[in-house]
Amino acid sequence: MEADSVADTLLSGACVLFTLGMFSTGLSDLRHMRMTRRVDNVQFLPFLTTDVNNLSWLSYGILKGDGTLVVVNTVGAVLQTLYILVYLHYCPRKTATLLGVLLLGFGYFWLLVPNIEARLQQLGLFCSVFTISMYLSPLTDLAKVIQTKSTQSLSFSLTIATLLTSASWTLYGFQLRDPYIMVPNLPGILTSFIRLWLFWKYPQEQDRNYQLLQT
Repeated sequence: MEADSVADTLLSGACVLFTLGMFSTGLSDLRHMRMTRRVDNVQFLPFLTTDVNNLSWLSYGILKGDGTLVVVNTVGAVLQTLYILVYLHYCPRKTATLLGVLLLGFGYFWLLVPNIEARLQQLGLFCSVFTISMYLSPLTDLAKVIQTKSTQSLSFSLTIATLLTSASWTLYGFQLRDPYIMVPNLPGILTSFIRLWLFWKYPQEQDRNYQLLQT
């Protein structure tokens, strides 16, 4: 039993560490916006979708009483909200979009679904579908990588972080026997291995040679 407790603690710690590492990748965009005082080449949608995802999983964790989910997604929501606030400071026209999305989600899950058990199930399903869509959304970018034979648009560090995060949450969900946590992280493992294969197939040196031939 003691060994199981240590393993549970290590797995929970891995989920926290790897996920927060993945969330921190947005700090480079934050630094870019503050230095240039502009939002050029910084996309708003990833901040918004990740924040919605964090807030949804945070609500699920609170209803389920899962401390790991609560800690990770509290920090994630704070970071994503910080990124969004800085973005809105330099691009205020996005404010209405943000408020509309957040109020819509809050109103549905906390006002229109009063039964706690039903809310937990529906929120878990929403979180799962939303997470799967986020992991599968870069597939169009992967098709472009194959077409151009260049991995310049991919981040190797983010790929590793996504792989470790997805794998740790899959194991965590399996340990809890919670399909809402386990299943949506499987596509993250799959897409990460596809990106690693692309890095092997089209290494950086080959990218430079290909670009020279194009010019």
